[in-house]
Amino acid sequence: MNDSPASDGSTSTCAVMIGGGIGAALTESLKESNRYSDIFAFARRGGCTVDITREDEVAAAAARVAASARALGLIVIATGFLHDEEFRPERSWRDLDTRHLQRAFLVNAIGPALVMKHFLPLLPRQGRCVCAVLSARVGSIEDNRLGGWHSYRASKAALNQLVRTCAIELKRNRPEAVCVALHPGTTATRLSQPFAKKGLVVRTPGWTAKLLLAALDGLTPEDTGGFFDYSGSKVPW
Repeated sequence: MNDSPASDGSTSTCAVMIGGGIGAALTESLKESNRYSDIFAFARRGGCTVDITREDEVAAAAARVAASARALGLIVIATGFLHDEEFRPERSWRDLDTRHLQRAFLVNAIGPALVMKHFLPLLPRQGRCVCAVLSARVGSIEDNRLGGWHSYRASKAALNQLVRTCAIELKRNRPEAVCVALHPGTTATRLSQPFAKKGLVVRTPGWTAKLLLAALDGLTPEDTGGFFDYSGSKVPW
């Protein structure tokens, strides 16, 4: 990241991480790098809790960051819902369920949209700044050749559109900003663990975090509104 150093050698900007699993690993990687003077880590569980599906909690988290008087250089929204004790990914349209669809769209699309609503205005109007939202390759419409996983696919596709739309608006008054959707690859978290196939490369959260940060380092304002994977390669819409 191209952050300006403070007089003590540290950076004068802050970063915001939202989400556990990969989000926690990203927080640790950033702490090790000393890129930011402050790192605000929010998650549904843990110390600084925020439920991204509740706008009042998202607004309160944004207010806390704004009160720090630090320039916001990086936002990463690393949240997602694929399965729980009640819902599993659908194998067929016969498995479609109203409550499952609502849950997927609430967590995977509406929640991140609320985060962007309250946090994007905190990004500086001058200088490079980044908002990255973790999506999934299975949210690609063009790349869908297997079907299934209807709720997850559709909600991630909706998320991609929201990121794209917010990026267009953000660019109007923050021309150096980068706002992108990121596919992290299969990572050993609670979200993907039950679906890791034999022979599939499954990365640790720490490994994925380092790849994602390196990918973000390689993106420019010309890439804003795009969909990229952990290597920085474009993912088809």
